[in-house]
Amino acid sequence: MTPILNPQAWAVDQLAAALSALAPLAAARTAAVAPRLRRVLEAFAAERVGVHHFASVSGYGHGDLGRDTLDRVFARVLEAEAAAVRLQFVSGTHAIAAALFGVLRPGDRLLSLTGRPYDTLEEVIGLRGQGQGSLAEFGITYDELPLLADGGVDEDRLEEALSLPTRMVLIQRSCGYSWRPSLDVATIGRLAERVKTLRPDTLVFVDNCYGELVQEQEPTAVGADLIAGSLIKNLGGTIAPTGGYVAGRRELVEQACCRLTAPGIGSEGGTGFDLHRLLFQGLFLAPQMVAEALIGADLAATVFEGLGFAVQPQAGVRRSDVIQAVRLGSPERIKAVCRAFQATSPVGSYLDPVPAPMPGYASELVMAGGTFIDGSTSEFSADGPLREPFVLYVQGGSHHAHSALALEKAVAALAAAELLPA
Repeated sequence: MTPILNPQAWAVDQLAAALSALAPLAAARTAAVAPRLRRVLEAFAAERVGVHHFASVSGYGHGDLGRDTLDRVFARVLEAEAAAVRLQFVSGTHAIAAALFGVLRPGDRLLSLTGRPYDTLEEVIGLRGQGQGSLAEFGITYDELPLLADGGVDEDRLEEALSLPTRMVLIQRSCGYSWRPSLDVATIGRLAERVKTLRPDTLVFVDNCYGELVQEQEPTAVGADLIAGSLIKNLGGTIAPTGGYVAGRRELVEQACCRLTAPGIGSEGGTGFDLHRLLFQGLFLAPQMVAEALIGADLAATVFEGLGFAVQPQAGVRRSDVIQAVRLGSPERIKAVCRAFQATSPVGSYLDPVPAPMPGYASELVMAGGTFIDGSTSEFSADGPLREPFVLYVQGGSHHAHSALALEKAVAALAAAELLPA
């Protein structure tokens, strides 16, 4: 490719063209906020949320009115029988692990319908590591149904995969660190129906991270028995300080809570540290924040595809989560883009992202995320494992103008370093 004489000016032109092309799609994303927000407001009204729910009790947390009301509000929004929203969940992985350990018993079989799960679940299951009390060490059998070449679920082999008694199937809604489409809620519903037809007693559990409020319904409305996720992703609205949730059938939610706290305590324990207001307010903000993140993802797809990179999904494709995958093809490109994103962050813009190991991950990662909440992927961030085919995963963003500024800087950096495709 011929060297670009003025990378910054060229990058500005690229972003302006992308924003113009995406204007109708951005308008549609914004219009979709209202029905999601209506569902949230109706849940607040139905549970009569007031300022007295923002306080919490100390100590054990017994009889915490704010916590119990928050649970019911989330259950309504997620179209579930019950929910448990807890600051004590340190991550989405923790909430998922609590659900798995809470429901599964020695001798049970867990079957992933979406191939190999996200990296951080590998040690939970027992695919990596030992001596830490994984599911495998507790006598729980794990199998997985490999994905098709196009990244879809191999539904033709589902009956064969369920030929053995299976206590639970795991469905990962988002692509994780895989080059595949994220699962549409309607697809999840079809899979749940098929599983129940083949094995009525098998539970359907969905890792719902990154997918909340992206589509009109949640997996719990289309047949999932249990879902889990993080509050520093979609539902925290960029202001939840930490936490996660589980939602679904009441007895399964309680079993997950018994793993989080202790048998006999379950959902009755755990203070909210007087932070309930942030969780209520974050949920109120979430529909708008998710829409902005989706516009930012569409923008990233348009810009990078225009530069000649493969993207998953393409702009305009119906999305099921807020993740945008870009196949950059080299560690130098991943590092260049992450440096540009970090330099456009409100916090820690002076830092230089470098490859480093991270707990729970199999490969070194490069992460850009100068976020107000540490590690928050509801705010604008990007990360990628340093392994073939060197894919960068972009997510979040409280407003798409921030995403545009970060992308502008990244495009200029790639052009200046002559790292654009030939």
